[in-house]
Amino acid sequence: MSVSAAGSNEPAQGNTPLPLLLKIVYGSGDWGLASFGTLRSLLLGIFIADVVGLDLRLASVVLLVGVIWDAVNDPLVGMLSDRVRTRWGRRRPFLLWFAIPYGLSFLAMWIAPGWDSQAALLVHITIAYALSDTLFTLVSLPFYALTPELTPDYDERTSLTTFRMLFNLTASLTTAVVAPQIVRSAPTPQRGYTIVAILFGALATIPFLAIFFATAGRSTGDHDYADEPSLIESFKAGWENIPFRFATAINLLNWVTVDLVAFMLPFFLIYWLERGNQHAMLNLPIVGAMAIESVLFGLFLGTAVLALPLWWYLAKKLNKHTAYIIGMSIWLVAQLLFFTVQPGQRDYALLLAFLGGIGVSTAHVLPDSLFPDVIEWDELFTGQQRTGVFYGVRTFIRKVATAGALAIASQILGIFGYQQAPVGTEVFQQSPATLMAIRVLVGPVGALILGTAIVTAYFYPLTRERHARVRRLLAQRRALAAVQAERIGMP
Repeated sequence: MSVSAAGSNEPAQGNTPLPLLLKIVYGSGDWGLASFGTLRSLLLGIFIADVVGLDLRLASVVLLVGVIWDAVNDPLVGMLSDRVRTRWGRRRPFLLWFAIPYGLSFLAMWIAPGWDSQAALLVHITIAYALSDTLFTLVSLPFYALTPELTPDYDERTSLTTFRMLFNLTASLTTAVVAPQIVRSAPTPQRGYTIVAILFGALATIPFLAIFFATAGRSTGDHDYADEPSLIESFKAGWENIPFRFATAINLLNWVTVDLVAFMLPFFLIYWLERGNQHAMLNLPIVGAMAIESVLFGLFLGTAVLALPLWWYLAKKLNKHTAYIIGMSIWLVAQLLFFTVQPGQRDYALLLAFLGGIGVSTAHVLPDSLFPDVIEWDELFTGQQRTGVFYGVRTFIRKVATAGALAIASQILGIFGYQQAPVGTEVFQQSPATLMAIRVLVGPVGALILGTAIVTAYFYPLTRERHARVRRLLAQRRALAAVQAERIGMP
């Protein structure tokens, strides 16, 4: 990778509110990330099991190999985005270079090879997973690392994250509603998945190119090319940063639940709620017939989008972690009640989706808004800005935990006798043991993880007042450094 020696040297933006247009453009980046993540979370399990035909116990191997690869690419991309020097800065070039390859990577995930060999299918899916995940990392980590560099303000960062999550949830909602409909309407499921990959891959490319141009001259961190730590030092620094420990644990527990529930809900809806009906539809006024998955996910995520202003308001009125505890408690109750849903109780399931969506909105906004604050805590104590590394470590830990949870869930389904539904079958029942495993993973297990996240958030140490103190001390240090530089004649 060729880079120039010059980095940009723009002044900090201070506490000046960011322009609304910039927030919108920057927030749109989460459309590209969320559509990819939503497709993978909601449909990959069903796709691998019922279209590719790979045994779910082998599918868990794909996820575990992905974890090993993540152990290499996540922290390295974070370090690379801290160290790279170009005339466009250190984060923005990644968005320009990898936006289009990232869009093309959607296709790699959703084409099922026609091999009969389970070993060949395993190798193919593993390579496709690793390739698409690498390109995801190459755009997502620099994109995330721009947040603290666009504004130092506590509330502006929450606002910026809220715009991101508005696009995140809108993309998740659109993907969750449209993708199953396309798959159901296509001549074959594989044709449907291909159309979905082309459509959402193309739409994922545009935001990152727009952000590259919109953030020109805006990043405040490109000037700081201090000596960066090694990978081992970075993990050590993350462990020594107590707020970072808590924020990472909250993020980990938060997203493990989101991804586990998203992974399991299609199995729950088709094989438990709809009694194995492979083509279950729900007739709605005006809209007409829709896939049951589209309706439930649409209500779930649509409610989350509408609830965003509520959690942004509560985060400003209270503290971020206090608002988080309130929202996650609502979701915990809804998730636990999912275990009580009986076959055919569509209205009850939709009511719980509405209730859960209120809490899921919190899960999308507040954990991410904590990280810029804990990175400044690190800068106060070390004198270094290691934004990319910290985001890399955080993303790596989240992916390891999520992949591990989904691998375990896949193994459990396989152990309890999950069977591939034959192509063209209208109704296919799983065994009672498989159905019980699906219900437990969706309800009690999801609720248990959420409860752990709530307890962790309760002890989170970096409040609004403490963050303000960190900002004051950093400002004093930077002012002193500027005076000392001026005295010795440094530019």
